Formats: sequence, C-alpha cells, structure tokens
Amino acid sequence: MTSARLKRVEESATIRISNIANRMAKDGVDVINFSLGEPDFNTPKNICDAAAKAMYEGMTHYAPSAGIPELRTAIAEKLRTENKLDVTEAEVLVTPGAKQAIFEIMMGVLADGDEALLFDPAWVTYDACIRFAGADTVWVPTTPEKGFIPEDFSEYITDKTKLIVANTPGNPTGGVFGKKTLKCIADLAIDHDLLVVSDEIYEKIIYDREHISIGSLEGMQDRTITVNGFSKAYAMTGWRLGYLTAPPEILKLLQKIQSHSVSSATTFVQYGGLEALQGPQDKVTEMVDRFRMRRDILIDGLNNLGFNCKKPEGAFYAFADVSEFGSGTEVAEKLLKEAHVAVTPGIAFGPSGENFLRISYATSVDRISEALERMEKVFS
Repeated sequence: MTSARLKRVEESATIRISNIANRMAKDGVDVINFSLGEPDFNTPKNICDAAAKAMYEGMTHYAPSAGIPELRTAIAEKLRTENKLDVTEAEVLVTPGAKQAIFEIMMGVLADGDEALLFDPAWVTYDACIRFAGADTVWVPTTPEKGFIPEDFSEYITDKTKLIVANTPGNPTGGVFGKKTLKCIADLAIDHDLLVVSDEIYEKIIYDREHISIGSLEGMQDRTITVNGFSKAYAMTGWRLGYLTAPPEILKLLQKIQSHSVSSATTFVQYGGLEALQGPQDKVTEMVDRFRMRRDILIDGLNNLGFNCKKPEGAFYAFADVSEFGSGTEVAEKLLKEAHVAVTPGIAFGPSGENFLRISYATSVDRISEALERMEKVFS
C-alpha cells in the first residue's frame, strides 16, 4: 500500500534526534539540544516588520509560482554583485526553503539508474532526495586530516554519473572549499559533461575565509545550479524561503515541479526576504561574530575532553572524532541518556562519519559551557 520509492529513503536523523530531545523536554528533562542546524537568534525586526506590513496590505493571495518579481530581481542583483554569477531575474526560482530547491533539482534532473556524487560526509537530505528520484548516491571519501576537503575523485565518475553536489561552507563539517578545490570539481564536471549542484546556504557564516561560487568559474555558468536561502544568514528557518538559479532549460523543468506541488513560496514571506537582501546587514555580522565565539569555546572544550575536533571554517557545526570512546552512535546515545545532551551521530551524514558526532553550536555560550560540564562528568 506504500510507494517503493519511500523504502529507499531513511528518516532524517537530525529531526529524529531533535524529536527525541523535545519529547524528553516535555517530560521535564533539561535537554541541551545540539542536533538541529537552526540559529537560536530571532529574525531581525526589520524583516519581520516588512513581512507584517505586506500581510496587512493584502499580500496574502497567490504569488507567481517562480516568486514575486521584486524578490527575483533582488536575488539576481545579489548573485551578480556578491557571487559573480551572470544571472537575470528570469533565471531565478524562489522556493519554500532551500531544502525544497534541492528536492526539485534531484527530481528534475535525475532518472532511474543515474548516479550523483556526494563528498562524504554530506548533509542527510542530499542522499534522501537522490534516492527519491530513483538514482543512486556514490560516496566520495574525504578525510579529517585534510579538513574533509575533496581532492581528485575522477575514479568515482562513471558513465552513469549525472551530477556532483558541492556544499561550501559545509554541513556537517564546517569545511570551506578554496578556489583550488572548486577548480578541481569544475574541471572534472567539464571533462565529463556533468552538472554541479552548489549549495551555498552557509555562505555568509564563514570565518577568515572567502566564499567562492563555483558557478563563477570559467565554463561553469551553463552547468551549475546554485542553491541558497534565508534560513541561516538571517535566522529565518521557520519562514521557509530559499531560491535557486539554473540554466534556462533546467529552470523550466524545476518551475514545472514547483507549480504542480507547492505552487510558490508564501507571498508575504517573500517581502520579508526582499527586506533581508535590501535592508541593513549589521545583524548578519553580529550573528557571525557570536557564532565564532561559540565555536572557539566549544572546540577547545571538546578537545580538552579527549575528542579530536578541528576548528570549522564556516557554518555552525563541530564534527568531532569520538573514536576514543566508541562509535558516534554509541557516544550520542550515552550523551543523551546520561548527560541529557542531544547530538547527531556522524554516520547519518555518510559512511565516513561512523566515529564522529555533529554538534551544532547554534545555542548560547551558557548552554555550551553547561553541556561541556555535563559531558566531562560522563567521560572523565
């Protein structure tokens, strides 16, 4: 009575762990939840005000499926000036969250038997969406010694390979791809006539590094689908607002999927996104500064506990090697039961994550400090 397609897809591990933590909290347990990738900051007031103003002015009807023209124009301008992408308004699709964009891409470009390359470890939803589409994931190993940054991976490309997913800054490792790495990916994509899906949702949460969009490299404009959104940089996770830009023939297919499924992003929410792009950016800088402080405290604390954790260069995740204490799953279960600290086992992000934990530091310094104290009691 159920689709065989669904049997190919596992439940989201990050949401599963968070649900367990939430149930424990409802039972009165003080759980420190490091499992979800959600900034704990409130959405900046100017963004909320813009969305509310639009709502009260009647912007509550259907929007054009691809997005309101004002927002598509602003996104295209942002992509041209900040990301060096030669994009027009007509090449932008506004989506209900970046996750929906990823889903539409995989459903739009992959067919049964196709292969998509993921750099292991990778965000859980990439693999799920690839499988939804009937295609197969090929995991390209990376190593913690090299910051989980891919090198030459040509041996993993076959005649079934259709696309490569690049996520920088990355979830779950916080790794940032430099120009040399992006050039390697681009060269292989061009040589083998592959598409690249570039997920840049964490582009503004970056520390002492430069973000480079792979679509800006020579020869990549017509084979790159760039995905971004408002959730992370502007603390707008619950707003569900993302966007993508793609070559025209692909964009047309993705618009078809969107029009027959979710129709469009919520109308008044799009006016909030417009204000996010065109309004003051000081809150973004403040959030990144606070993430940096939290990162430094957490990484130092984890290493003092005996975990092996390199300092991430972007996003807000620590990817810690806990092999001295057991597998990632064993340690995660122990932390939840004995310390009431919720983290995500690294295996959820690919085979390379078996002995790792992903720990989101999108929470306050006080809670991070308390979590480290609880963890020390468990592992001392």
